[in-house]
Amino acid sequence: MALWKETAKTSAIETPEATDLARLSIPESKPEAETPVRPAPRPTPSLSPAPSKPKTESLIAPDITIEGKIEGAGHVRIAGSFKGDVNVLGDLTIEPGAKVTGSVRAEKVTIAGELIGNIESAAHVELQQSGALTGDLKAGSLSVAAGSRMRGQAEFGWDDAKDSNGAHKTNGHNGTAS
Repeated sequence: MALWKETAKTSAIETPEATDLARLSIPESKPEAETPVRPAPRPTPSLSPAPSKPKTESLIAPDITIEGKIEGAGHVRIAGSFKGDVNVLGDLTIEPGAKVTGSVRAEKVTIAGELIGNIESAAHVELQQSGALTGDLKAGSLSVAAGSRMRGQAEFGWDDAKDSNGAHKTNGHNGTAS
């Protein structure tokens, strides 16, 4: 017993079900034309990481020397030698015996090796006992261990958005503000 309309009759005897379907003129079902579905637009990539995804750490090994530029959204640990600028939305760690030459922007900077260059922006800088910094430093907070070395100017604890009048900056002449 078939539920569809047959074009060729195989027997001379018609069943009541086949007669009812033919009499009611039930059309064959055809698939409807589908409209194309457009994919949702992808968000533009940014340097800020997804909040649920932990940041990864990249390592420059002790016997490696690299010259260039580091930019990204993860943590960076340098145990070798790097010459160039570092701009990361994560932490930068300079291991004991490592040497970095260039400017730095990171959330947290830990110096146990040597940094020759300016720390232009950081939420926190930690200068450990074996660490040496030759350059200027601008950070939200600073931790300095006994035995560490620094040659340069340090600005920390200032919020430039709140202190837009520039009262904390001096030009070195009789303490007058610039």
